[in-house]
Amino acid sequence: MAKGDRNDFLNRLHALLPAGWFSDDTPIFEGALSACATALSWCYTLYRYARKQTRISTASDGWLDVAAYDFFGTGLTRDSGMSDDPFRIQIKTNLLRERGTRQAVTNIIEMLTGNTPVVFEPSRPADTGAYGGPAIGYGAAGGYGSRYLPYQAFVDVSRPRGQGIPWVAGYGISTAGYGSASRAQYVSRGMVTGSVTDAQIYAAIEAVKPEGTLVWVRIH
Repeated sequence: MAKGDRNDFLNRLHALLPAGWFSDDTPIFEGALSACATALSWCYTLYRYARKQTRISTASDGWLDVAAYDFFGTGLTRDSGMSDDPFRIQIKTNLLRERGTRQAVTNIIEMLTGNTPVVFEPSRPADTGAYGGPAIGYGAAGGYGSRYLPYQAFVDVSRPRGQGIPWVAGYGISTAGYGSASRAQYVSRGMVTGSVTDAQIYAAIEAVKPEGTLVWVRIH
């Protein structure tokens, strides 16, 4: 017997009955009490489940998706087939993520793609270089700067190396057999595993870039 199960509630109901009112052999009465105990046990189970959904650390199923939507809208969604615990880690990580800085853009792209982006700010001397500066010269370092592009940045992002499509061989490759890739099959981009969409990259940068700035993104 565990707390909140049917037998627990049945004993609690028996304890509330006045002593001596009922004999020990009352099958009909016991059946009525058992029905009440079963209903109370179900309510207690629902209560415990509902209580867990009030905290990200214990939420599960669709309620974890609701928590993510409350904080991030459509900026953070669960990947197809992802279980609760990895998604919970994503939510907590994004809640405490650095935002509003150049480094925040670099960090989130590295997390998404595994590649470090190239960030260039035309009005930042550290990016453009300056006459008389160290290691500055044509083809040496930096890029052309401009004071006509304030509060703007250019971010060059490399897509992650995907894992391909499981059990499907490449064009012209015949490896059909039990446990091997298929001989031929029409595929779509949605079947590729381990990939990050362009929309996810744009949304990630939008979520952490400083407000009032314009970020130009090139993905290759």
